[in-house]
Amino acid sequence: MWADVVDLNEFYSSRLGQVARRMIRRRIRSIWPDVRGMSVLGLGYATPYLRIFRDEAERVLAVMPAHQGVMRWPPVGPGQVALAGETELPLPDLSVDRLIMVHAAEHSEHLRDMMREAWRVLTGSGRMIVIVPNRRGIWARFERTPFGQGHPYSQGQLRRLLQDCLFTPVGATRALYIPPTRLRIVLHSASALENIGDRWFQAVSGVVMIEASKQIYAATAVQAEPARKRRPFVAITGGGRPS
Repeated sequence: MWADVVDLNEFYSSRLGQVARRMIRRRIRSIWPDVRGMSVLGLGYATPYLRIFRDEAERVLAVMPAHQGVMRWPPVGPGQVALAGETELPLPDLSVDRLIMVHAAEHSEHLRDMMREAWRVLTGSGRMIVIVPNRRGIWARFERTPFGQGHPYSQGQLRRLLQDCLFTPVGATRALYIPPTRLRIVLHSASALENIGDRWFQAVSGVVMIEASKQIYAATAVQAEPARKRRPFVAITGGGRPS
């Protein structure tokens, strides 16, 4: 079952959500330090992590699954978010250079089809980062945050999933070593705790993050399938959420 977009937005508006966003975004940026001239796509609820690329990438777009709901993004200026089926992305083949999948894999009821769509839209040299709750981490045990919902993964499970879906894992990292608490003293120490956790306590991180490339040799088999008729998608240009 997908998390509701309203709950996700409320979490990232909270002090704890802002700290979580900063810790995860720091890891994303260390993996992709330069996206100039590239197209960047966020799938799931990725908008908290896309802002760092808006002034650098050639194009930034977020696609939110229909069962999750959608909110306008960015708050000011032309909309860059669309509502679409998770298995029918409204994008041409080979049109995305970088893809961030977050609050998606752990919720999808059609996970392999969604991964297949991610494979389809990525360019031959494209890369994808998948972010999921760590099944051994403390965040997965508390349902009051989005990282405590859905199906958590170990790093090995996520690697096998990506390999089964025609991706090649090329690197892995972790984030969120602070406990999911609202205590200010803990939140103020987040950066220090993150550094300590990354050095000594990686097994209990809140999230697992794997970067993957697509297996090009699979292209022939995929392209040989008859083209599917794609459903329309909804581009969000105003505020609010569709009814």
